Amino acid sequence: MGMRRLVAHPVEGRMACLVVAESDLVRSTEIGGERKVGTSVEMNAIARAVQRQIDGCATFFYDAWVNQYVNSITGDYVEFGSWGGNTMNQAYIAMKNAGIDRHMWAFDSFEGLPPAADDRDYHPGWNPGAGKGQGGVDKFYEACDKHNIPREAYTAVEGYFDTTLPPLGLDGAPNDIAIVYIDCNMYSSTVTVFEFLSPRLKHGMIIAFDDYFCWSPTTVSGERSAFHEFSKAHPQWHFERYKDVHRAGVSFVVEHADQLS
Repeated sequence: MGMRRLVAHPVEGRMACLVVAESDLVRSTEIGGERKVGTSVEMNAIARAVQRQIDGCATFFYDAWVNQYVNSITGDYVEFGSWGGNTMNQAYIAMKNAGIDRHMWAFDSFEGLPPAADDRDYHPGWNPGAGKGQGGVDKFYEACDKHNIPREAYTAVEGYFDTTLPPLGLDGAPNDIAIVYIDCNMYSSTVTVFEFLSPRLKHGMIIAFDDYFCWSPTTVSGERSAFHEFSKAHPQWHFERYKDVHRAGVSFVVEHADQLS
């Protein structure tokens, strides 16, 4: 993703990393042209917040996978926004702990956020169009290797969503999806994701958002705005609030709206 840094914190005897937007968790200062966190108090605050996000993701993914298994929901895991492999790792660990084997998909530019296409793409925590030299998909493969995620367990699709998703059409793979994780940050990217998901929605699918509550001083989050517009335009579907993922993330279950009339 865009202007983000990896914050490392020991979890259960290993070093787990979570991607955190630089301005999401702590005010930092400009020192010699580089953003640095100033005090041990701030570092402790970051560590606590990161740990809570890791724990939230781990709990969410385990419960989601168990529910999909118990409720006989077929399909793959698909995430939009995958840099660092951290969310993929949590989803993979939870899937294996639940005794489930599904293919996983990672859609990302692996180079940073695209340029803004709408005013709702902006947020204090990221800068559209400012690639951070994330190293391309090879760095993602390296991260997944370090997480011990086998190459055959997932497919990485490199490129901006408006380039990679439209060619898949109405039924290109992935076309049977159990869990979706949207970590697009930006409104316009989320709109493109829902254009892809629209013909693939099904009763029982779980859709999670990473940045749903990343509002700004003047606007709701881009992910939330795009989702609100999509749900209004598709009244045949009901999106029932399911579980919180972490401090800014929530999830919904897709349901046939006519079953609730």
